[in-house]
Amino acid sequence: MTTPAWSRTASAAPSRQAAPLDLISLGRRVRHLRKGKGLTLDRLGEAVGTVASQLSLIENGKREPKLSLLKSLAVALDVTIDDLLGSAPPSRRAALEIELERAQRGPLYASLGLPTVRISSRLPLEVLEALVGLQGELERRMDEQVATPEEARRANVELRAVMRERNNYFPEIETQAHAVLDAVGYAGGPVSQHLIADIAAHLGFSLHHVGDLPHSTRSVTDLKNRRIYLTQSQRTDHDPRSVLLQALGHYVLEHRTPENYGEFLRQRVATNYFAAALLLPEKPTVEYLKRAKAAKEIAVEDIRDTFAVSYETAAHRFTNLATEHLDIRTHFQKTHKSGIIYKAYENDGVTFPQDHTGAIEGQPSCRRWTSRVVFDVQDKFRAYNQYTDTPSGTYWCTARTERAASGEFSLSIGVPYAQVKWFRGRDTDIRETSFCPDESCCRRPPADLAREWSGQAWPSARAHSHLLAAMPPGAFPGVDETEVYAFLAAHSG
Repeated sequence: MTTPAWSRTASAAPSRQAAPLDLISLGRRVRHLRKGKGLTLDRLGEAVGTVASQLSLIENGKREPKLSLLKSLAVALDVTIDDLLGSAPPSRRAALEIELERAQRGPLYASLGLPTVRISSRLPLEVLEALVGLQGELERRMDEQVATPEEARRANVELRAVMRERNNYFPEIETQAHAVLDAVGYAGGPVSQHLIADIAAHLGFSLHHVGDLPHSTRSVTDLKNRRIYLTQSQRTDHDPRSVLLQALGHYVLEHRTPENYGEFLRQRVATNYFAAALLLPEKPTVEYLKRAKAAKEIAVEDIRDTFAVSYETAAHRFTNLATEHLDIRTHFQKTHKSGIIYKAYENDGVTFPQDHTGAIEGQPSCRRWTSRVVFDVQDKFRAYNQYTDTPSGTYWCTARTERAASGEFSLSIGVPYAQVKWFRGRDTDIRETSFCPDESCCRRPPADLAREWSGQAWPSARAHSHLLAAMPPGAFPGVDETEVYAFLAAHSG
C-alpha cells in the first residue's frame, strides 16, 4: 500500500507519482508557521534561497516545492518535514481557508460563474465561516438532487412504506379532487375532455397544444402567464386527460420545486393519485365497486370500460379504494416482458423480490407468477387469471398485457385466496407453484440444460448504462431546463 504523503520523512520521500502533495494544505501551513515566526516573505526567501514571489505561489497552493526547498523551509521555520506535511490544519482559520480555496477551485463553484474571493488575513473569520457554510449546504443540496440509483430506490422504498401504511388511500387528495369536480358541475359518468378543459379554466389556466413540446416533457406549465402546453401528437403512451390533470395537480396540491429526489417522487405519486381521483371519482367508483362485490363480479376491465380509462389507471385506482371501502387487501404489478418489475404495490402480504435496500422495482419477477405467464397466453382479448401457491400463501391474480413505446408490459392485480370470492375469473383451473425467492424455483437453469451448456455459452448482454449512472440532475430529473425555458420564451408572446 502506498504510504500517505503526510507520513513520509525526509530520508524516505519517494517520487510524487505515488501520492501527490496536498498543495493547498501545505501552503496554508507554511504561511501559518511563517507568520508565527514573525517573518516576511522576503526574509523567509533569503533564508531558504528563493524569491518572495515563489514562496507566495507555494503558500497559495499554486506551486509544488522541490524536496530540497521543503528541507530548507523546515529548517528556517524550526519544524520537521512531517510538521510541514501534517494532515491536520494548524488552526481553525487555516482549516476554513483550505476549505474555501478547495471549493473555489472545484467544478461546482466554477459552474456558478461567481468571482473568486481573495483569501487573506484581512478576510474576517465570520465571512470565511459563512462562505464555507454556504458551499457545504450547496453541495449537500446538489447531492440530494443528483440521486444515485440506490438513493432513488431507497426513496421509493420509503414512499411505498407510507402507501402500505395508509392502504394507498389518501383522503386529503380525494377531498381536493371532489371539490374541483363539484366546482365544474360534474354529474357522473366518464370525465370527458370537455369537462377537463372546464376544470383548467376554473383553475385559471388556458390550454395550448403545440408541435414543439420539449422532448423531455409530457407537458409544460407557464405559471407566469397561466398556460399549460400539451403535445399535438396522438402517438403517446399516456392518456392526454391524465397528462393535463397531473399538470393541474401540481397547482391544486400547491407543490413547490422539489429539493431532493424523494420529494420529487412524492409529488409525482400525489399528482398521479389526483388525476385518477378526477377520472374515477371516489363516490361513483366506490358505489360501482360495492355493487360488483355484492354480485361477486369485480373485474378491472369493467372498471376500465365503465369510466373510460386505461387498464393501468383502473388497476391503480382499485388499489386506492379496495382496502378502505371494500375491506379487500391487494397487490399490483407492472412487469416488462423481460421479467423486470417496473412498478409494484402490496398490502396483502405477498412476497415480492427485493434488493438489499428493500426496493422491488428493477427486480425480476418469478417466472411462474401471473405477471410473467400472461405473456405466453395466446388470447390477448380476455384477462388471464391464475392461482399461485407461494411461501407466503396462495394468491389469485388477474392480468393483461399492453404494448408501449418501451416494450410490452403486463399489468396484474392480485388478492389472497380468502378474498378471491368477490372476483370474476375465480373459477379458473390454472394453478402454478412458486418457491421464490428460493433460487431453485426459477433463477437457476434446469439441471439438464446446465449440464449441456454450462461454460459453453457467452452471451453479449444488452447494456443498461442507466443502472451505473446517477439519476438525471436537476430539480425535475430528466428534464432539460434550458430547453424548457427557451420553449417558454418562444411561446410567451
